[in-house]
Amino acid sequence: MYRILEILRQKEGFVSGEELGRQLSVSRAAVWKGIKKLREEGYVIEAVTNRGYRLIREESLYNARELEAGMTTKRMGRKVYFFAETDTTNNRARELALEGAPEGTLVVAERQTAGRGRRGKVWESPVGVGIWMSLILRPEILPAEASVLTLMCGLAAAEAIEEMTGLKAGIKWPNDVLIHGKKTVGILTEMDCEMSQVHFVIPGIGINVNTEEFPPELAQVATSLYLESGKTVSRCALVQKIMERIEVHYDRFLESGSFSSMLADYAQRCVTLGREVHVLGRESFWAEALSVTPEGELLVRRKDNGAEEVVFSGEVSIRGVMGYE
Repeated sequence: MYRILEILRQKEGFVSGEELGRQLSVSRAAVWKGIKKLREEGYVIEAVTNRGYRLIREESLYNARELEAGMTTKRMGRKVYFFAETDTTNNRARELALEGAPEGTLVVAERQTAGRGRRGKVWESPVGVGIWMSLILRPEILPAEASVLTLMCGLAAAEAIEEMTGLKAGIKWPNDVLIHGKKTVGILTEMDCEMSQVHFVIPGIGINVNTEEFPPELAQVATSLYLESGKTVSRCALVQKIMERIEVHYDRFLESGSFSSMLADYAQRCVTLGREVHVLGRESFWAEALSVTPEGELLVRRKDNGAEEVVFSGEVSIRGVMGYE
């Protein structure tokens, strides 16, 4: 049936059942069965007597076939596994990676039942309005170098959102993407490695795309592309654009061997810099965020003693952003 879809894609107008049957070497009855199955998957196909069939392009169609069909990358997202529902896309991606799935394999879900963010927080993953996806990367780097890949994905998501919607997308270190001070994108990265070898890295990316409202407890800190732009955004097109930007930055990262290739672009979007922050980790303290290092760490100046310190990980809250005062 997908060969029927490809023929219809290539035609601007109608294609007769007879012509489809001739090209595919099947009967007109077999063509009709294929059309019926495509319709069941959500494709809108018009049928007119004596004219044939015509594909009505649907911007909202969201499945593996549509995602793969529009990919312009060399390897990122060229193979998509799509789930109507799963616990988390990171779990499915990990299973596939352990089975030998190649770099660039993308796992996408319409709904997650156990979506999560940093520090064990729940990430809501409703049906039909968001992007919940995980990407398999297999960089030949040391485990200590892998943390910058989550910053890379945040940068790629921010760039793609701005290009598609015109909205100004900032990054709260290390990887939350904010619009007007509210969280729109969350990224949770997991890794499988040994002491000196990375087997694979899986960035899980969650995006509030066409959500029209949030519960009261989230409305002050979260937003969506729809709420900020007033327009519905194609999830397919956004996933494809993010894959494009990830591939560009990832290739530069592998070539340079460091985060330096994207540091300037990241720092330009990082809303954490120059702000008063509260660092939560083994020790909690207040500081001024100064810069992001070539290793992707946050350089801060402590308020209590004026000393400069590098923050490797942990929760960093920005005064006046996402409800923190």
